[in-house]
Amino acid sequence: MALLYLGLLAGGLWLSTLLHEVVADVEAGPVARGAIVLGVFLFIAFSALPFVPGAEIGLGLLMVLGARGALLVYLAMVAALALSFAMGRFVTPGWIARALGALGLERARDFVLRTADLADADRVRFIESTAPRRWVPFLLRNRYVALALLFNMPGNVVLGGGGGIAFAAGASRLFGAGPYVLTVLIAVAPVPLMFWLFGTGGVWFTV
Repeated sequence: MALLYLGLLAGGLWLSTLLHEVVADVEAGPVARGAIVLGVFLFIAFSALPFVPGAEIGLGLLMVLGARGALLVYLAMVAALALSFAMGRFVTPGWIARALGALGLERARDFVLRTADLADADRVRFIESTAPRRWVPFLLRNRYVALALLFNMPGNVVLGGGGGIAFAAGASRLFGAGPYVLTVLIAVAPVPLMFWLFGTGGVWFTV
């Protein structure tokens, strides 16, 4: 499991480096429209994958594009996290249980199987009734706030990065699609908004 985890981290960092090289090429030469489109599509695809530091890649794009690219990067971030969430929704509880069993996590596997046939609301109540009462019920009641904080937590790549967190949120069936998208729209807005207001060519700062 440790080797698998380290391999996922290494793969995510390698993809991040690859995309940074694309961004560096754009920065070094004329900002060609085709290169920007390619970078944005790669950003969406890579950031939707677990263990890829999507926030850091997005920050790199913002530093290259400045205020004029803030909206584009913001929408790309939202699209990546929405894609990861949708991919998680397609993962069945049975598949998750088999994966946990293969890793030797039998208690987690049994827990997934016990909640597989429950409706979303019933699943939340079941977890609240069986989990440690010190902190899990509080997190469940405020799970959208907790999710937004996780997306913005520095170093969240060790938890799977934005893509991994979004994938887990979708697979857990604890988050409604509408409230999730609203959470993402709010959670990823602060940094692009700052670049739009204060970055090069921004609303309140020009060069």
